[in-house]
Amino acid sequence: MTALVGLVAGALWAMLPAYVPNNAAVLAGGGAPIDGGRTWDGRRVLGDGKTWRGTAVGTLVGVALAFALNAVAGAAGAAVGVDLPGFPPLAALGLALGAMLGDIGASFLKRRSGRERGASFPGLDQLDFVVGALGLALVLSPAWTLETFTLERLAVVLVATPLLHVVTNVIAYLIGAKNEPW
Repeated sequence: MTALVGLVAGALWAMLPAYVPNNAAVLAGGGAPIDGGRTWDGRRVLGDGKTWRGTAVGTLVGVALAFALNAVAGAAGAAVGVDLPGFPPLAALGLALGAMLGDIGASFLKRRSGRERGASFPGLDQLDFVVGALGLALVLSPAWTLETFTLERLAVVLVATPLLHVVTNVIAYLIGAKNEPW
């Protein structure tokens, strides 16, 4: 049981800098859309929901969170009896910016498939930012990413993330930060 707790705690801890950026972007959103209002095949490239300000704030919040986690990793790990990973600067940037880029990529795919802003796209909605975060972290900090995200931790991330995604989106909807609960 202790090993399972350590596995789950380590996986979720390692993903926190990727879990937070999109939520921060929603709260700080608004401003100029990344696509500048451009269309492709009669549809917006990304839509008004993907803004420069949201992307910048989301990335900065994710990186700042990684640095804050570094400061408390030892004490937090000791409190629960697990070894929690730290975040080198490039890994922190990869997780945070990658999460934002994964979400932007999903918006592009949604528009190309004819889905409007806010429309549900099961699977993609829950894991787009994970793919982006892990992909960019792997590019920017390959050794850290491969050491930190073992197959077991990846399995935890792939199971836990959709559940966390649903819960956080429902909360954001209930407090009025999102127009839809997905």
